[in-house]
Amino acid sequence: MTRRLTPKQVQGIQCYSADSAEDYLDYPDSGFALTDEYVETSFWVRSRNRLFSWLVHRERDRLGSARLLDVGCGTGEFAQHLDKAATLQITGSEIYLSGLKFATERQPDVDFIQYDVTEGILDQTYDIITAFDVFEHIDQDVEGMRNVHEMLTPDGVFIVSVPQHQFLWSQLDEIVFHKRRYSRSELLGKLRQTGFTPVLTSSHCFVLFPMMYLSRLLDRAKPAAPKEDADALSDRVQFSPIVNWILNKIMYLDEALIKMGISLPFGGTLVVVARKTAP
Repeated sequence: MTRRLTPKQVQGIQCYSADSAEDYLDYPDSGFALTDEYVETSFWVRSRNRLFSWLVHRERDRLGSARLLDVGCGTGEFAQHLDKAATLQITGSEIYLSGLKFATERQPDVDFIQYDVTEGILDQTYDIITAFDVFEHIDQDVEGMRNVHEMLTPDGVFIVSVPQHQFLWSQLDEIVFHKRRYSRSELLGKLRQTGFTPVLTSSHCFVLFPMMYLSRLLDRAKPAAPKEDADALSDRVQFSPIVNWILNKIMYLDEALIKMGISLPFGGTLVVVARKTAP
């Protein structure tokens, strides 16, 4: 039987998995400060937020109204891009307190909780659960997906993204504590194994894929950087304003193709929308 978690207050935050709130075994502590700094300008984050907001609002419109849980919300910046109408109630969850401190400052009107999705389920159900670039950090990813499935309402939907293609593995994956990069067959197989029915599958970062592949090849040739090296992480994810502006404009092509219903065959990220029950 799935364990139903009971919260307790830690530093003013409701913690459902307090034992892991400050261990930082699956993501570097310094990464939250860097993320909070560059999310407003990063071409990749901006494109991701536009696309995933569209996916969320599309599902909300299908359902009429929705209670949403964002698993692994990090610094909470995605919630800023969602419609705050009464038809969408948002809860953000993050395993680590460092991320939640940024999140509560950034979005004081959003309910944020501390939670490890592999440990059990929360005490309520949700119509939409999102997890953007989260499951690659989790050893027990199937257990986490199973818990997501159990927390969804019968018409509920899971929107998930993960880094794609193991051949893109580089020092950046190691610096941010990735356990794996997924293939399309692996992620879809694990979703079906845990009871989901995928209804949309597409790659993201498709148009920029050649440049991304080259950058990963070059990254492998660099001297090894230790984990939790904030400078090494910053060097790999921060770009000049003009480069960010150009790449951001290019990413609109990816978004337009996906919105047209085209499943992009390859790219740095894999996106799946999966229903709890078959549509």
